[in-house]
Amino acid sequence: MNKSSPRHRPLFHAFVLALGFVVGGFMTTFARKFLPVGAVKEFLTTGVTPSLGPMKVDLVILSLSLGPIALDVSLLSLVGVLIAYLIARSLF
Repeated sequence: MNKSSPRHRPLFHAFVLALGFVVGGFMTTFARKFLPVGAVKEFLTTGVTPSLGPMKVDLVILSLSLGPIALDVSLLSLVGVLIAYLIARSLF
């Protein structure tokens, strides 16, 4: 069997992606807090924040309101996803 073939389930890939975003989020927060003000800090920590919501679901008996839900994606978040992918690929 070819080692590079994708034989893992989608749940595994979703877990690796989520773990990568968490690690990247920690790296972004660390960089925003401890890097000195300058071009490098701006480049690494500037992110795109798409958001969804608020969404209102009104049933006769129950009324729910969800949101807003936002995702902050920066360069360091993507680096975290890459690191998680490379580690998962080497382990499995």
